[in-house]
Amino acid sequence: MIEFAKRIQGVEEYYFSKKLAEVRSLDTPELRIINLGIGSPDLAPSGNTIEALIASAKNPAHHGYQNYKGIPQLREAISGFYKKIYSVPLHAESEILPLMGSKEGILHICMAFVNEGDEVLIPDPGYPTYASAAKLTGAKTVTYEMKEALNWGIDISALRKRDLSKVKIMWVNFPHMPTGRVATITELKELVSLARENNFLIVNDNPYSLILNENPLSILSVEGAHEVALELNSLSKSHNMAGWRIGWAAGRKEYIDAVLRVKSNMDSGMFLGLQHAAVEALTNGDDWFTTQNSIYRKRQKLAFKILDELNCSYSSKQSGLFVWAKAPDQIADVEKWIDKILYATKIFITPGFIFGDAGKRFIRISLCASEEKLNEAWERINRYKLSVNRKNSQSTING
Repeated sequence: MIEFAKRIQGVEEYYFSKKLAEVRSLDTPELRIINLGIGSPDLAPSGNTIEALIASAKNPAHHGYQNYKGIPQLREAISGFYKKIYSVPLHAESEILPLMGSKEGILHICMAFVNEGDEVLIPDPGYPTYASAAKLTGAKTVTYEMKEALNWGIDISALRKRDLSKVKIMWVNFPHMPTGRVATITELKELVSLARENNFLIVNDNPYSLILNENPLSILSVEGAHEVALELNSLSKSHNMAGWRIGWAAGRKEYIDAVLRVKSNMDSGMFLGLQHAAVEALTNGDDWFTTQNSIYRKRQKLAFKILDELNCSYSSKQSGLFVWAKAPDQIADVEKWIDKILYATKIFITPGFIFGDAGKRFIRISLCASEEKLNEAWERINRYKLSVNRKNSQSTING
């Protein structure tokens, strides 16, 4: 048996990689699984996006290796998108780096900036990949709590009292996954100030800003952010293109160049057809996003209905593709409770513990399911609860 590399010690297989295999094994023709766990949009990209992909793929000259930095038209389209949505000017040639999904950017950024023994600040609760990428690069992960008492905000005054001298990167994620928290411009300014005071890189992971959010913000809009910040963004969630793997990093030229030094040794450029399609997707008008958000708003109300049936508590003001909710006090073990629901109803809901210790009492429902499926999920849970109540009542009658 060949010994494994030390870098994978403490890094487990991604939760959904394992759990979804278990969930799929429960699927039967008689009772199909309803997956309310992951944020993989079930809606299609815009028609012009798909047409651009088809047209480009038909050209025999478009199937070779591509530029590591992406075609100029894509970088220009991203620059135009940032100007329109966030009022942030970005130099298309030097301040934007297309990625094969922003998830790869998380590891690339860690590889470009983190030395072994450096500290990386990650949110709790937060996206598990931030911690995994840090560990794979030999960094020490240090959590900061997203506090329920602050409506899942960051206690920046508490962070200022901590020793941040060894911190190299701070990951932030607004709108926040899994809580749906949207940061204000004041909060982003305070975070940039913290990064400048302590000389670390702050990276905002920003794929949810156009979903159920009326005021999209980029950390790069903050004065002084250019010196200490990068931003990751993606077409996966906002443009229904999760499987296409199209994202980007944006920020200061020197930082982008550092990430490119890693990326150019890891892949051979993005398929040209995908880049042409991404250019079209980035031209989607306001009406397209309005339609998307109308659908998600209806689904969110149905998710609230499911959570009411489960006696969970939640905020009705959440952005992004998920609804975050607190399990009832009488539930001793939330993970076991979610598994019990899964095996009884064949509905998969994500337990909050996978996002960190602060998520142990919480669950997350994805809005990437049709109204029909969400209604059916509510009906199954309702029947399950009635069945449980009858059994409990019968046990009481029988002594």
